[in-house]
Amino acid sequence: MDKTDQIAGVARSRITAMTEREARRFARARPYSRARLETGSEAFLHGVPMHWMRDWPQPFPLLIDRAEGARIRDADGHELDDFCLGDTGSMFGHSPAPVAKAIRRQARRGLTYMLPCEEALEVGHLLSERFGPFRWQIATTATDANRFALRVARAVTGRPKVLVFNGCYHGTVDDAMICLDEGRQTIARPGLVGQVADLTRTGVVAEFNDLAGLETLLAAGDVAAVLTEPVMTNCCMVLPEPGFHDGLRALTRAHGTLLILDETHTISSGLGGYTARHGLAPDIFVLGKPVAGGVAASVWGMSFEIAARFAAYDACRPSGHSGMGTTLSANPLQFAAMRATLAEVMTEKAYARMEKGAARLEKGLAKSIARHGAPWHVVRVGARVEFICHPQPLRTGSEAVAAHHPDLEAAIHAALLNRGCLIAPFHNMMLVSPVTTRKQIDRLVAAFDEILTELFA
Repeated sequence: MDKTDQIAGVARSRITAMTEREARRFARARPYSRARLETGSEAFLHGVPMHWMRDWPQPFPLLIDRAEGARIRDADGHELDDFCLGDTGSMFGHSPAPVAKAIRRQARRGLTYMLPCEEALEVGHLLSERFGPFRWQIATTATDANRFALRVARAVTGRPKVLVFNGCYHGTVDDAMICLDEGRQTIARPGLVGQVADLTRTGVVAEFNDLAGLETLLAAGDVAAVLTEPVMTNCCMVLPEPGFHDGLRALTRAHGTLLILDETHTISSGLGGYTARHGLAPDIFVLGKPVAGGVAASVWGMSFEIAARFAAYDACRPSGHSGMGTTLSANPLQFAAMRATLAEVMTEKAYARMEKGAARLEKGLAKSIARHGAPWHVVRVGARVEFICHPQPLRTGSEAVAAHHPDLEAAIHAALLNRGCLIAPFHNMMLVSPVTTRKQIDRLVAAFDEILTELFA
């Protein structure tokens, strides 16, 4: 077969046939959801409360009734094994009992004060126990936390620019919405809505794992901070090469640049995240999504040195708006949920179960890929597993972009959902929670194998 008629080793005709069949199957099985969305969603732009809810590979969105543990049920009564888990927001399972109990208790005591509470003090100590000796601040999303961290970095260094890695995603932070054009020039990411500011004046892009290229950019002396995930996860997953993090830390220190590690996804690595597991030493640590068990919350912490530098800056700053902070951040509901998550849910025992299950999933997917001779591979970071429709492990964001095959992946995602397995819509990510069972993992592997049988037969 002509390779132009293939995507990642699969005939385009088979992808098209699977896509069309699975769309029909999905629609037939969900008459109630379809009718409700057609008649009840007109108040929302594009018919959904958040525009990216249209990005799932179904003819219309799933309408969810409830979720519990590692299962999710739609409005037509279909039960699904949930390996998306809110794209990490519910990484420890939906509504963990300690978190649900804490929410109920706090709901009777008030939801927001704009003042600290005693539980906040306990959370501060728990954050330092889990993630290291930082001076903490609370926000509502990782986007906010990253944005505020960049303000601090610019304040203490007096420098204008942020460096990010090609293919990254750090929420809707303007400074990180840049990429490399054909691997060379920094440009604003295509598709940005209403973009008027020139993002190349405040940001530069390097390739992940390219220490030489990184050093060249840092040598200009105008980069306040490198903002990165320890592992690139928001594209096809890219692991750091041996020595990369040591080199990254050495280069940032040598050039007076701060290092900000965004652990919002790599918290799957183990207790304390990738930072603790691999002994990294960021200047600022950021974590969003799962830190409050599914309640909207994020945290960011400065090393003692950076906190002291910022305190000195802040003491001399003219009075007025800082550009940091939102009214509902650091509310008591967040603290109640965070305390329960950090103390009772995010535990060594939970991570051990997640790691064991994820290893089982990784092995099952890899065996299926090998059995069918698919030119693909599997990668895992703790509880996070991903199949990548490319033969070799990826080294850079540019390679990750080239390895992303939306039509093929959408067909697989749709087919998995119709077989009772939900995975993340934006990439091929699967998470194993502490309450995910072996049966659920084996069902996902069996469904994946059935799909590959059709694609590669």
